[in-house]
Amino acid sequence: MTMNYSALDALCMECGITNIENENLAGHVSFKIGGPADRYIIVKSVDELKKVLACIKENNIRYFLLGNGSDLLVADEGFRGVVIRLGGDFNKVEILEDGVTLKVGAGATLAAACICAKENELTGLEFAWGIPGSLGGACYMNAGAYGGEMKDVLTVAEFVNPDGSDGKFEGDELGLSYRHSAFTDSDKIITFMYLKLAKGKREEIVAKMEDLLGRRKSKQPVEYPSAGSTFKRPEGYFAAALIEECGLKGEHVGDAEVSEKHSGFIINKGKATCKDVCELIDRVKAVVLEKKGVELECEVILLK
Repeated sequence: MTMNYSALDALCMECGITNIENENLAGHVSFKIGGPADRYIIVKSVDELKKVLACIKENNIRYFLLGNGSDLLVADEGFRGVVIRLGGDFNKVEILEDGVTLKVGAGATLAAACICAKENELTGLEFAWGIPGSLGGACYMNAGAYGGEMKDVLTVAEFVNPDGSDGKFEGDELGLSYRHSAFTDSDKIITFMYLKLAKGKREEIVAKMEDLLGRRKSKQPVEYPSAGSTFKRPEGYFAAALIEECGLKGEHVGDAEVSEKHSGFIINKGKATCKDVCELIDRVKAVVLEKKGVELECEVILLK
């Protein structure tokens, strides 16, 4: 598929928007796998985002919004289109006048929000400490761990539609459920979110954050590149337990391997390709279906 980027390139040059040609995406995703995108654009404000979206729409260009790349597997051939990254204003984390609400940009990391909450003695976000994602991605999939999830703290999410119009979802409109939100599979771009926390004691917040991070490091293969949990939790089961019971720990295709430390993770031992990972995912799904009668659903997003 051939696309004409001349108008987009001209817009970015005129507006001072970062625009990189043939940027390798492996360096922007936690799996450390993938080929180049035709264009890699960083927008710093809602205004810049709207201008880029309008140009993309007018010229019929494919695009993908990239968060922190923690749940993404990029094709070895890369992505024929534009990858948009949110920077600038979208990286901000601030506390509102009520003293317990965080306004966070979609490009900010969960780590930045957790640190801000800790420094201001606000509790409720400790579960996210150690999750290597962006706030936008966490909202998109209702990220959670260790008994907490975004649903517990997220009250409002603002967004921009592909046509440039603004909108927001509040409360039940957010549609938050297990690894799902009103944004899942939609083309709305999350811009800012509001997280309602509670006053707490700094020492208790720090202790909980350290405890959860310690548990992650001891149980998860954080020393290797991965996209986090590879499969969603099947109803009534745990994916990792099913995979382990099928004797698949250590199973590998090339440098893609089912982690010996936690079988719910497929890791990159060094030079794994997207093809390796996809083949291993298919193998794991087939064996679990054959031996356990359970069909695993992949949690990792494939960009190709």
